[in-house]
Amino acid sequence: MPSDHLFLPRRGFLTGAGATALAAGLPRAVLANAPTDKRFVLIILRGAMDGLNVVPPYGDPAYAGLRGQIAIARPGETDGATDLNGFFGLHPALADIAPWYKEGALLPIHAVASPYRDRSHFDGQDMLENGTLTPRKTESGWLNRALPTLGAEDRRIGLAVGQTIPLVLRGPTQVASWAPTKMPEADESFLTLVQTIYQGDRRLSAALADGIRATQAANQMLGSGKDQMLDAGMAANADGKPAAYKGQKILAEAAGGMLADPNGPRIAVFDAQGWDTHAGQGAAKGRLAGALSGLSASLVALRDSLGPAWKDTIVLMATEFGRTAYANGTGGTDHGTGTATLLAGGSVSGGKVLGSWPSLADGKLYQGRDLMPTTDLRAVIKTVLREHLRVPQDRLEASIFPNSSDARPIAGITASA
Repeated sequence: MPSDHLFLPRRGFLTGAGATALAAGLPRAVLANAPTDKRFVLIILRGAMDGLNVVPPYGDPAYAGLRGQIAIARPGETDGATDLNGFFGLHPALADIAPWYKEGALLPIHAVASPYRDRSHFDGQDMLENGTLTPRKTESGWLNRALPTLGAEDRRIGLAVGQTIPLVLRGPTQVASWAPTKMPEADESFLTLVQTIYQGDRRLSAALADGIRATQAANQMLGSGKDQMLDAGMAANADGKPAAYKGQKILAEAAGGMLADPNGPRIAVFDAQGWDTHAGQGAAKGRLAGALSGLSASLVALRDSLGPAWKDTIVLMATEFGRTAYANGTGGTDHGTGTATLLAGGSVSGGKVLGSWPSLADGKLYQGRDLMPTTDLRAVIKTVLREHLRVPQDRLEASIFPNSSDARPIAGITASA
């Protein structure tokens, strides 16, 4: 069953805990005195991100030949990658965050995969979020199961940013959710009427009162200038960016503002769409570049809105699986296995590329077609939870990521280790 949660659109009110969530603002009173000052943001890159072009291994002799027309050019060439370490580069569409690498606030990890080895988006995303070895066998997510270890039983420190709560945040521990909405703001007379109706029900009356107070808190936290959220993503932008570009950036900005608030949430999850690049993927330009431009803008907006809280933040970007090493006949790539994961924030130990590179040479590809995974994504996540959020190791093994003892913590991910 989904979590008992508050649904937090831009404007409105909450009808009652457990009832239909018509609207609400951020429940500052519930979130007050959060047990940690650390922030964690999970961005799910839905559709299977092509790690071979996001963090191109231009130094691998087989890379350019395998990729053909979609290969990212070497650093220094036209539309070339930003050099990271003489072997790996960064896609040119991520130029705005490339300086974070030298700053130590960007950490790529390559040849990463979850335990999933088939190529279904639905099952791959399910395993990415449920934290087990089997898709569709549990109704809770690993992040929800981690929340009680952070003292979240009586306060909603987890926030889903978007229209739905993703599986990774569903479960018995309460979380909040927020999304822009076109619903009109409830006027005072309507709220007074609902309060009168609910006055005989202690639970619903209290929940409505919380929702009204929360709306005021959310409006104050987000500012009145965010009404542009109502139309985000509805049409293509004048600058030619993808339609979702503006919406993703605004959601990230809002999430950062909530996380920065001393009485706000500490953990946020939101999706970035557009990574299923079967056709027209392109190299420096194309569908992948468009998705990366949106991601880059979102990360910059997130950092700006976090302000000083950035130093206590880790952002983890993860996808369900990678894409084939070979380009297909339509200028794209098909569903693969190994990929790259990106971490950012003031609490990462960046400025390097982690992971054991398996090579793209003949005989080194997984099933003869995919980047061979050498790092378990669960090990990356477990390291962040343990070292950044101080989740006990025994809880990680017993309930958060069961049957994951072989996915051992990785040195060099967090600055706090």
